[in-house]
Amino acid sequence: VLDLPEVERRDLCKKAGEQWCFATIRATLEKLTIHHDVYFNEDSLYTDGKVQQVIDTLRGNGLAYEKDGALWFALDQLGNPQDKVIVKSSGEPTYRLPDIAYHCDKMERGFDVVVDIFGADHIATIPDVVAGVRAMGLDETKIRTVIHQMVTFIEDGEVVKFSKRSGTSFTLDDLIEEVGADVVRFFFIMRAVGTHLEFDLNLAKEEGDKNPVFYLQYAHARIASILRKAAEQGLQVSDAVDLSVLVHDKEIALIDVLSRYGGTIERACVNLEPQAVAEYLREVAAAYHHFYHDCRILGTEEPLQSARLALALVTQRALRNGLQIVGVSAPDVM
Repeated sequence: VLDLPEVERRDLCKKAGEQWCFATIRATLEKLTIHHDVYFNEDSLYTDGKVQQVIDTLRGNGLAYEKDGALWFALDQLGNPQDKVIVKSSGEPTYRLPDIAYHCDKMERGFDVVVDIFGADHIATIPDVVAGVRAMGLDETKIRTVIHQMVTFIEDGEVVKFSKRSGTSFTLDDLIEEVGADVVRFFFIMRAVGTHLEFDLNLAKEEGDKNPVFYLQYAHARIASILRKAAEQGLQVSDAVDLSVLVHDKEIALIDVLSRYGGTIERACVNLEPQAVAEYLREVAAAYHHFYHDCRILGTEEPLQSARLALALVTQRALRNGLQIVGVSAPDVM
């Protein structure tokens, strides 16, 4: 390698670095059970002519003009308050240009909905990109945007200050190793994206009911234990079980919460609000814990025993399916 010309050595190092970075990113995503069907390289937008296509189309529509040696996007003609530079006088594109090209590429792939996830620091970019999609003759109403607020880490009641310069950085891999992938996923999901998240490291490490992840998983494991004991006694839940005997107020409260499962999942999907599932699961677990405390399951007379077993089984399914939706494991034993 040392015998190669400098340009080739640099290209080899660049390629190796890119491969290492990408492999690291994929490994982190795998830890969090996040899977992407397609990985997209921004460089292809230039090599495939997508960026140039945007420039040519905007020029052809009278929506791009030269000023002070730069190329400007005439956003005021599209209802936006201010024109923006898309190619600097140096010839370097601003980030709006490849963003528009990338969105056009996604739209042309035929998706019914395109969900953008941005940090709060990019909020000013979104209207410009959406306008660019519209200027390209595509249906910008298919784009839905989610804006994430910042995350603050709290430990021992104090804000944890991170600084790469001082060497006090904390990677996502570090966090996963510290508290576990289930906790990381759930803590990021359990607050609405539009609200500031305080990630309490002490709470995340807690192995008790105060930790919302442990609370849910323990409820699932407790039900699994009861169902195992029932199976050992030869008890099974049949479709013919008489549910009319479930009249205790804690039974009715649990049934009421369970009846909202389908509607909650649907609203969470439609509104792009996964935190609604997390909040609902905590309601299910709380209602089950109250039911479990006041309503004995095994050892009661029939048909009440079978009815309560059926209620426990449905609760377990709601917890397991809900946890699966938010990407958290549902252990049978804890």
